[in-house]
Amino acid sequence: MKQLYIKQKVFSLSGKFTVKDEQEKDVYYVEGSFMKVPKTFSIFNTTKDEIALITKKVFSFLPKFFVEVNGQEVLTIKKEFSFLKARYTIDSTGIEVLGNWWDMNFQVLQHGELVGKVSKEWFTWGDSYKVQILNDEKEAIMIALVVAIDCVKADDNAASSVITP
Repeated sequence: MKQLYIKQKVFSLSGKFTVKDEQEKDVYYVEGSFMKVPKTFSIFNTTKDEIALITKKVFSFLPKFFVEVNGQEVLTIKKEFSFLKARYTIDSTGIEVLGNWWDMNFQVLQHGELVGKVSKEWFTWGDSYKVQILNDEKEAIMIALVVAIDCVKADDNAASSVITP
C-alpha cells in the first residue's frame, strides 16, 4: 500500500500545489489555469509528463467536470438540480466512490475491487488529504479523482459566496 498526501496552499491564486509521498518528496505537480476559460487542472509526474487533466465544462446550466487520465476520459462529476443542498454525481465506467466524498472521507472501487481510500487530514492549514493507494496501476486515477472532487468543492464554495443584489 502506498500513501500520498495532497496539501493545497491556502492563498495560492495560481492553483499550484504538489502531491507528496510519505518521505515528503514531491511525486506529482498540480497546476490550475488562472483566469482562463475553460478552467483546467493539469497533473504532472516528476518528469513533467501530463498524466491527468480536469476540465470544467463551459456554458453548462449546472457545473460539470471531466477527468481524463493518460488522454482517456475516465469520469465526469456533475451537479444535479436540487432546491436545498448541493448534490453531485460521479459518472464513470466501473469506478464507484463509497462514503462521504463531499467531506473527503471515502473509498474508491473499480469493478468491485477496492483500489484506494481518501481521508481528510484535520488540524492542518488549508485542505490536506491522505490518499492510500492499494493498486499501483490506479494511482493516476486516484490522484485525479481527489483533485477533481476538491476542484468541484472549491467551485461550489465560490458560487455560494457570490452576493446577489
